[in-house]
Amino acid sequence: MSTVKICGLQQTEMVRAVLHLPIDHIGFVFAPSKRQVTPERAREMIRVLVERREAGMPVPLTVGVFVNPTQCDLTEVMEKAPLDVIQLHGQESPEQCRWVKDAFPAVRVWKVVSVAQLQVESDRRTPGERSHTVSGAAEVSSVATCATADVAAAVLEPYRHAVDGIVLDTFDPVYGGGSGKTFAWDAIPPYQEWCRANGIELLVAGGLQAGNVGALLDAYAPDGVDVSSGVETDGVKDLNKIISFVERVKQHVQCTG
Repeated sequence: MSTVKICGLQQTEMVRAVLHLPIDHIGFVFAPSKRQVTPERAREMIRVLVERREAGMPVPLTVGVFVNPTQCDLTEVMEKAPLDVIQLHGQESPEQCRWVKDAFPAVRVWKVVSVAQLQVESDRRTPGERSHTVSGAAEVSSVATCATADVAAAVLEPYRHAVDGIVLDTFDPVYGGGSGKTFAWDAIPPYQEWCRANGIELLVAGGLQAGNVGALLDAYAPDGVDVSSGVETDGVKDLNKIISFVERVKQHVQCTG
């Protein structure tokens, strides 16, 4: 059963507007981005969730998205805007991830892994097996996809005791992710296999929207899906697109469960 994360919310009005939907996670971006919010703004949005929770109603978990934060950065945000999940979207080491788990024991830690970066690593480790590009997305050949199993394990194994979730996203040279572009989903299985073997959830991001999320769920059934630009119009969250996306995911669960 795939969970749904709607990322990049910036307004308390939109938080209130989506609370009737079966959304599992709401994401706030603290890293440099057009969707970036301050800890103070996030606190306002979290207060809406707290009020609803205190009234006995279910609410989504909150996720803070960071890129290479310092310990001071995380501490400041957590003091002002307590989060349920910290999502690390940069080059954070396993040691940094373990520090987060130790410093905030009640918080889950997700590490974002760039598929494009991993494919570069795969090309380096498997001479003669090359990836190629189609429509702007890195597409992995069937041979190279099989060969990435060892690479996936090598990349992920150091994080085995340091994170609770892995998020596969499309690499963006400026922000690291959030490009709104898909990656070749046939690269998913080695990472999914490793996550399942180690009891770590796997989420998929990168270019998802209502029109393609069903195909992803049919083919790979990840533990969760993460969407931001795919539910926006002209860079602003679109409630109708959010509703359509959530319906596609949850209807898929009903049909296949």
